Amino acid sequence: MAKSRTNQERSVDPAAVFMLERADALGISTSFTRAEAMVACPIGAGQSGICCKNCFMGPCRITKDGQTGVCGATLETITARNMARACAAGASAHSDHGRDLAMTLLATVEGKTQGYTIRDVARLWNLAHKYGVTTEGRSKEEVAKDVALKGLAMFGQQTGETLYIQHAPEKRQKLWRQYGVVPRGIDREVVEVMHRTHVGNDQEAEHILLGAVRCALADGWGGSMLATDFTDILFGTPSPMVTQANLGVLKQDWVNILVHGHEPTLSEMIVAAVQDPAMQEYARSKGAAGVQLAGLCCTSNETLMRQGIPSAGNFLSQELAMMTGAVDSMVVDIQCIMQAVVEVASHFHTKIITTSPKAKISGATHIEFDEHRALDIAREIVRTSIDNFVNRRTEINIPNLCEDMVPGFSHEYIDYMLGGTFRASFRPLNDAIMAGRIRGVVANVGCNNARVTHDASHKWLVEQLLKNDVLIVETGCGALSSGKCGHMQAEAAFNLAGPGLREVCEAVGIPPVLHAGSCVDNTRILTVLTQMVATGGLGDDISDIPAVGLAPEWMSEKAISIGMYCMASGAYVIFGATSPIESSDVVQQLMSQGWEEKFGGKMEFVTEDEEILRRALEHIDKKRAALKLPEYDPNRFGKSGDWRMEELLTKSVEDRIGALYGAPA
Repeated sequence: MAKSRTNQERSVDPAAVFMLERADALGISTSFTRAEAMVACPIGAGQSGICCKNCFMGPCRITKDGQTGVCGATLETITARNMARACAAGASAHSDHGRDLAMTLLATVEGKTQGYTIRDVARLWNLAHKYGVTTEGRSKEEVAKDVALKGLAMFGQQTGETLYIQHAPEKRQKLWRQYGVVPRGIDREVVEVMHRTHVGNDQEAEHILLGAVRCALADGWGGSMLATDFTDILFGTPSPMVTQANLGVLKQDWVNILVHGHEPTLSEMIVAAVQDPAMQEYARSKGAAGVQLAGLCCTSNETLMRQGIPSAGNFLSQELAMMTGAVDSMVVDIQCIMQAVVEVASHFHTKIITTSPKAKISGATHIEFDEHRALDIAREIVRTSIDNFVNRRTEINIPNLCEDMVPGFSHEYIDYMLGGTFRASFRPLNDAIMAGRIRGVVANVGCNNARVTHDASHKWLVEQLLKNDVLIVETGCGALSSGKCGHMQAEAAFNLAGPGLREVCEAVGIPPVLHAGSCVDNTRILTVLTQMVATGGLGDDISDIPAVGLAPEWMSEKAISIGMYCMASGAYVIFGATSPIESSDVVQQLMSQGWEEKFGGKMEFVTEDEEILRRALEHIDKKRAALKLPEYDPNRFGKSGDWRMEELLTKSVEDRIGALYGAPA
């Protein structure tokens, strides 16, 4: 059994620590305590990538050099197969999300849904151009139908290339074709990886991993990119707004509904239902002050960046939120929902409501969501939640802890904010990097992991990178961590950023950490990097840009797919927390030096935060040197801006007083 940690060692989030103390007092198990109580495989096989369960002659555990599985599978083959299967599972999750959005768009324009409409016509027209769909003289519904059908066709496509590939940098496309990793169809690549890793099939580690790369690209430059595009068309392209994050967003006298999961088709309708005056009046009739919504995990990212709905927290906050006693329902759909929420809810009055035909939990109330009756079902869910308000049976304990945050930096808005309506461009960002005001860019993304200190790696790495003038873009639970820490306020630039980055944030009026969306929206970051290449001055491919991807607290198979497609796009990607490939030197070499030689990107697992920071900054500086940019020097900048003007004005006033009245005694 792992050594028990203090609650301060379990999380750096003070709201989480507050609720963990309450869990201890009530004797309630959480993911934090279960992680400590869980006995790992006796030889550490499941964690280190040396256990094979791909047939029923096993499981086969490889414990010493030269040992093989029953079928003869070697250590490197087993490790590569495990990574490939994780990638396929992760790619299928995000891509299936994209399929659902495409189906919703199609049903909407055919008049078969309730409550949905096309909110961003400009985004639709832009995507139609990318898809080769004619727009002239046609209604938005006609165009959207063709776009939806073209998107859906990518899933079942058997030959050729998925449409999004042609929008990567030209040099990158040639590289993918050279190594045979261009995805032919989204579903085909997932199925092929599962086939390849079946017993007795693909047995060369390098070849297995190349198959995984193609599967990941089908996600990143396919299903996930499609999901982001179609979500923006249906619900609007995000732009910055002020909202709040952490458990303090819950209100004692209100009906509190938490939406948790990943699909905006559900959460957007819940938002509409909650805002209905009739629902607010119904809540007051039950003795509540009203009904309000808050989010968890990536559903939270979707609703806060479009609707300003506050976030109650990230992945490891889901059990803790219910311990406030103030959550009347938790409405969930797919992905990242712990089965344990039902057990925790049983200690309180909270009703767990599952909604997806793909995901039920024993003991939960199931109200199946159907886009054809979306608003009616959303109203039913909200009404059910309000009815539960009178069943509150425990003392309410809401930590008075939350921070303002500014989410919603889509790649379209970043383009606009840097140049305005008529001069929208990534030129100022590129110039700031070229001049050295910004040392480089880091995408800090990914999950929480109960086996490491909640939010600690995200917080420490973000703060250290900001000190080193690194601009940070975030998605998923990493983004919510920064929101809770106050890193996504403009004021964070004054408190945390180095002098050059502070000048840029000052001039543009942005936080030093930009919220780019949910975990499926990592494709926005790919689009930003592609636009930076097209703008010029930072090389002719994504691999030339001084940029790094981090997933310091990862736990999900989706993270593996994201890491692989970012690597294949040319990025250096570093995972923290734990390494599933540590027992195979061959696989580590293939995914690091081997992939760097092929793709210009690499993927490494590094468990120490200090080493992650060192490698990230070293890589950024190496890329700066290769581009012949000035060596990073924090002392060259920071002598301009509002804070400097305030200092000069203060000094000027003091000098004038001194001249009039003499120096103070």
